[in-house]
Amino acid sequence: MSDATQVVHVVDDDESARESLAFLLESADFEVVSYASAPAFLEALANASPGVIITDVRMPEMSGQELVARLGALKVKMPIVMITGHGDIPMAVEAMRSGVVDFIEKPFSESRMLDALGRAFKSIEVAPASNDQTATLKRIETLSERERQVLDGVVAGHANKVIARELGISPRTVEIYRAKLMTKMQADNLAALVRMTLSARGD
Repeated sequence: MSDATQVVHVVDDDESARESLAFLLESADFEVVSYASAPAFLEALANASPGVIITDVRMPEMSGQELVARLGALKVKMPIVMITGHGDIPMAVEAMRSGVVDFIEKPFSESRMLDALGRAFKSIEVAPASNDQTATLKRIETLSERERQVLDGVVAGHANKVIARELGISPRTVEIYRAKLMTKMQADNLAALVRMTLSARGD
């Protein structure tokens, strides 16, 4: 990994959370540049080193979602990892559809964050392999009809209770189907499930 791809831009208005994350990343040999707000990052963007952006969702002045939209409009190519203490399925799906590499709910483990960063830096260095999409499509083919219906609901950003109502089953049954399909899809979290499904379907 070159020096240019070792830079992580951390955008979070919570000073203690910002410092804690910076300590974690610096301990893992990343170069960290911190910003107390989205506008502060945008102001520094012109001179910012290439790398990966980690942004919190809920921030005053400009939210994480608004920052992602602004960066998209500016054609900024740096991968983005979004973190939040208030995550839900619709928010995660919206984030993945807007191009965010990963969506992580607090509190998160060190390994979860480092895994997300590894994937983000890999997306800079290597074009996504079509083999991954083929493998995902084959996994989708192994799902039962009901599992596919639940998957469609999840990727559409619907909560379990909404999916349950649409399919005429209980929310608990939806949870069971969701656990089964995540195992079959080899997805260890919701963001991974949404990301691989959207990529395979070309959404």
